[in-house]
Amino acid sequence: MPEEFHRIRRLPPYVFAEVNSAKARARAAAEDIVDLGMGNPDSPTPPHIVAKMIEAVADPRTHRYSMSKGIPGLRKALAGYYDRRFGVKLNPETEVVATLGSKEGLANLAQAISSPGDTILVPNPSYPIHQFGFIIAGASARFIPYTPDDEMLAAIDRAVRHSVPKPTALIVNFPSNPTALLASREFYKDLVALALKHELFILSDLAYAELYFSETPPPSVLEIPGAMDCTVEFTSLSKTYNMPGWRMGFAAGNPRLISALARVKSYLDYGAFAPIQIAAAAALNGPQDCVAEMRMLYKDRRDVLVKGLHAAGWDVPSPEGSMFLWAPIPEKFRHLGSVGFSKLLLEKAKVAVAPGIGFGEHGDGHVRIALVENNHRIRQALRGIRGFLAGDNAAPIEELSEV
Repeated sequence: MPEEFHRIRRLPPYVFAEVNSAKARARAAAEDIVDLGMGNPDSPTPPHIVAKMIEAVADPRTHRYSMSKGIPGLRKALAGYYDRRFGVKLNPETEVVATLGSKEGLANLAQAISSPGDTILVPNPSYPIHQFGFIIAGASARFIPYTPDDEMLAAIDRAVRHSVPKPTALIVNFPSNPTALLASREFYKDLVALALKHELFILSDLAYAELYFSETPPPSVLEIPGAMDCTVEFTSLSKTYNMPGWRMGFAAGNPRLISALARVKSYLDYGAFAPIQIAAAAALNGPQDCVAEMRMLYKDRRDVLVKGLHAAGWDVPSPEGSMFLWAPIPEKFRHLGSVGFSKLLLEKAKVAVAPGIGFGEHGDGHVRIALVENNHRIRQALRGIRGFLAGDNAAPIEELSEV
């Protein structure tokens, strides 16, 4: 018998394991750890969504098998959201599939469209499923820069012209996890033109569409004329409505790709529990004040954390979107790499962050800090970080009590 299965051999060791083990040991020793590592929203799901879920659960007709591609009302609700938010018209029957979170949708689309030996273009660093969904499916990943600019477009063009076999698809994710970068409509216009020229599929992860902190909302690739010919976009309710555990997402776009995803899903699942889908439709169709409140909550946390880190001597860029800070490791600790620095930060400051190498080798000079604690806990984290960076005997920084 083989010692390890073929697909498992293609997956590297879980790079967060060392930090997670250290975090578990610290908590077992009764240490108070401020966990800013996982992008797991801490706020409750809005009451009107929970109420709709409870109402639907009480109806025994919802207890039967659902539909793998999503109930019609939910797919119509997602089409309505795209129309209002992006001015994009979608056919709920042929251009929308409900998924068990955007992560599941992307992984199953990889199974649907990939053959062994295929090459997929993936930004590095990026969210792990972007790469490993296709690796599990038997494809290979070729890395490209993650910045939404001419450098990235040129790298895509080179990769297509000089790769054998020619890449079949390209993944983009803006607002980005982990880098927090946003893309402009002009960038997407050039990207779609390039994809059509080279016959590339675009797979866009737009899970953080509503987490932005400027006056201009992030665009959708599907806004661009011609994008529907080559693009599928994944969205999620996890961050927008504080519904991470509900596992509700969507794929929308090119009918051929949507059909392929729907067909694979029809063999694998019966869709999410119907009351979850009914509540998700209520989230999309209902009042959106909760979305604006959530956005302001993350913006406030961002401002507190960035100001406090700057006061502590850690120069971290202020993100324009997402729920993360992509923080360059301070120069004096850079030789440790992101895992070593994360473990040291946990030991000395009692703060957990995500090592950047977990998102690709080009992320090893950074750590990702998630805005998933309230301001009281963030200030506690800042005091620990400040003491770690400046030394235990340094005088208090007054700004930390004001931000």
